Amino acid sequence: MVQVDTGSQATGAAKDDTAADGVQIAGRSQYAIARQLAADWQTQLINPVARLPDQKLIRRYGAAACLNNKMMPWRQVGGATIILTPSPTLFARHQADLQAIFGPLRIAITTQDQLDRSITDQYATELVSRAETRAPERESCRNWNNDTAIAAGLAGIAGVVVLGVIAPRGILAALTGWAVLVLVLNTMLRAVAGYLGWRGAPSLPQVATPVRLPVISVLVPLYQETAITDHLLTRLRALDYPRDRLDICLVLEADDQTTRATLGQTTLPTWMRAIVVPKGTIRTKPRALNYALDFAHGSIIGVWDAEDAPAKDQLRKVAHHFANSGPQVACVQGILDYYNASTNWLTRCFAIEYASWFRVILPGLARMGLVVPLGGTTLFFRRHVLEELGGWDAHNVTEDADLGVRLARHGYRTALIPTVTEEEANGRVWPWIKQRSRWLKGYAITYAVHMRNPARLWRDLGAWRFFGLQLLFLGTLSQFVLAPVFWTFWLLPFGFDHPLRAIISGWAFWTIVGVFISSEIAGFAVSALALRKAGKAKLMIWAVTLQFYFPLAALAAYKGIFELATKPFYWDKTAHGVLLPAEWPSSKATLPPRPPAHPVSDA
Repeated sequence: MVQVDTGSQATGAAKDDTAADGVQIAGRSQYAIARQLAADWQTQLINPVARLPDQKLIRRYGAAACLNNKMMPWRQVGGATIILTPSPTLFARHQADLQAIFGPLRIAITTQDQLDRSITDQYATELVSRAETRAPERESCRNWNNDTAIAAGLAGIAGVVVLGVIAPRGILAALTGWAVLVLVLNTMLRAVAGYLGWRGAPSLPQVATPVRLPVISVLVPLYQETAITDHLLTRLRALDYPRDRLDICLVLEADDQTTRATLGQTTLPTWMRAIVVPKGTIRTKPRALNYALDFAHGSIIGVWDAEDAPAKDQLRKVAHHFANSGPQVACVQGILDYYNASTNWLTRCFAIEYASWFRVILPGLARMGLVVPLGGTTLFFRRHVLEELGGWDAHNVTEDADLGVRLARHGYRTALIPTVTEEEANGRVWPWIKQRSRWLKGYAITYAVHMRNPARLWRDLGAWRFFGLQLLFLGTLSQFVLAPVFWTFWLLPFGFDHPLRAIISGWAFWTIVGVFISSEIAGFAVSALALRKAGKAKLMIWAVTLQFYFPLAALAAYKGIFELATKPFYWDKTAHGVLLPAEWPSSKATLPPRPPAHPVSDA
């Protein structure tokens, strides 16, 4: 066994003022803890920002490994490699592995901030490249070929146009047939999900709550945020979770001076920190999440958005659910709702749609054993699984849905838990269309990536989930793209004839009309069930207006398809803090301001 530099391990471990996984106890500065540890262990306190490490040693161990393990091979002195760490407990944990690489070791103390800063200063380019290429290439869209997409798109449009000229009614009949098939299958799916939702989820066998709660790191990506920041910090401070087990990472872009300056006026608590993501070849939320993942401390990794208002006890429920679940449950998804649902018609419809999706459809998909396309927030992962999968696909603009598919392909499950995060509903038409076009564009890219090799996808998912994925992704896209086909049936109530009546029998034509009406009734029933579950039954009267709401998604689908060929990785940012409730509190009363404002540093 390699001896620690000086002092006994037993004495040092007893005085180690950090958690077993290196998260420091809230209320004491990192420097004060590090100085005490250095004295207790009778070793050096070294700042690797001022006294740079030997780059050859870092290369051997890996910059990402330094961040993940909170270990830095600093320099070789007297035949031993000096290992810097903020926690002697962690050194003991990794000692055997380090010895296999470097031979004799000696320990020295640093702070976590100094270790992170030293690595980022010297290896930013490497870390950015890792963040952008972390997902396996065969499961990523980063090799998306725009020329091929344009050629395929133009060929498809040309084919439809030519057929439309040659046989206009024939092409209309074919498109209607496909649209009806998709509608029937989607209606059946919603009906089954609604039935399962009405029955309620089976209770999970319970065991005792863990005596020691896990460290949870929550990544909160921010970009161009000003109106939302005060409210965000207030909500994060209200969380009911031990501060020494909480690691909130505010993830900022290096060129976002607006958000950095805003946070620069605020003194963050010790359990909350800013992580600045350097510039790269793209700017997307999943790229930022991948970069921040290496800096996170927790064994559970969560994601919240800037405008989120999570339930105060949410993290306790997450920890409890993971403790009561088998290792195959790699992800838990909470319920998303809106705190500004009553602002206008658009926010009311959005709230009805979200209630149906998160309270009925997603739980139904999970109980049917189908792939669960994740939402972009209130997600929590077992860290080792997330790293095993290569994090998020940095180029995918719906990285959440894509990661849900990848989890399923690797044999993992997603569980839905009864904890609510409220968000800000998009209540302006054009921003709503832009947001939805990004989602649908990402759905199309995700489907294309996973269908590169249908045989492999079939083997990974099995027949049931394979066909379910076809319905969820291809079916959803088809439903919105072909929505104008169904709009033609609205000609009938106004006394106009329909083009298909001349080529199909009367019973078939009215069967199609019946399917259309049945789908609307099923959708209304699901909405009613979801709103009852959400405690928002008063919105039910607005469910009848969804006929005027979903056509906006058809416009968004066409915008998204156009962007597939022109700018597939473009992230159309949604502004937050536009429609906040007037009664919301501000964090300015609880967070003391710093004197004159200055941007958050790159540390």
